[in-house]
Amino acid sequence: MMRRTRRPLLTLAAALGALTLGVGTATAAPTWTESGTAYVNSLTGSQGLASRADGSLVYRGLASIPLDLRIAGWSHVGDPDVAGGYTFDAYQGGDAATRKMYAVTAPDGKRTTYEHALDQGELLNNSFASVSPDGQWLVSGEWGTMNRLQVFPTPVLNASAPGPGANLPQAGQIGLDRPVENIQGCDFTDATHLLCSSDGAAKEVLEVALDRPLDGQPVTGRVTSVFAVPQRSVCSGTFETEGIDYDAARGTLRVEIVPPSPCLVTTAVISYKR
Repeated sequence: MMRRTRRPLLTLAAALGALTLGVGTATAAPTWTESGTAYVNSLTGSQGLASRADGSLVYRGLASIPLDLRIAGWSHVGDPDVAGGYTFDAYQGGDAATRKMYAVTAPDGKRTTYEHALDQGELLNNSFASVSPDGQWLVSGEWGTMNRLQVFPTPVLNASAPGPGANLPQAGQIGLDRPVENIQGCDFTDATHLLCSSDGAAKEVLEVALDRPLDGQPVTGRVTSVFAVPQRSVCSGTFETEGIDYDAARGTLRVEIVPPSPCLVTTAVISYKR
């Protein structure tokens, strides 16, 4: 009987391991590594944050709402964004609201508001504002379990956007390939990718990969889970994932998470690099 030569198991395992490693290296996306944690007052910083060109940060909390806007019924501010030197804020009213609002603050501090009348089936929630890298499109989100993100022409920056006093219409939405839960904020990392903070059960950061850059027509977004946001506190209970920001100039991602009561007076801002 002819004896068949057998490859040593260790050698075979090493070869298979190298093959697996090679495949993984070729297909794996860059990972985010935690690089630090800062803390902000929840009254003025728990709803969101955005980075300016100089690296400074804009924070938003319930106490950030200007008195005139609060008197006008805008009782909640979401996760903001900064684009072209302008700051974009997402506002919502009470349970009976039929409109949502975006406030645009110019570099000189002048604020202009743009309202959107709710379309059929649209929720009143206005969780965040995120401007595309070309400045032309404003992405926003509702609440609960959703299979879309909303898109509007960016006030001030997009010539097709109406002026103050006229209804700000929706453009083509981002249709998601799977439902997402309780999106608190999103920010673009490039023209076809957003990172979003989800306050669902997993308290995680999701990536939405678009099939093409936004152009005012419907696009599809493929959703993947990136990482879970750390839940660290001396207080026990339910955490709340909040705003998210990507500082493209410095390659820094920041995610906010609010600890349980009574520690909720301070919000953690966790930074990442890749």
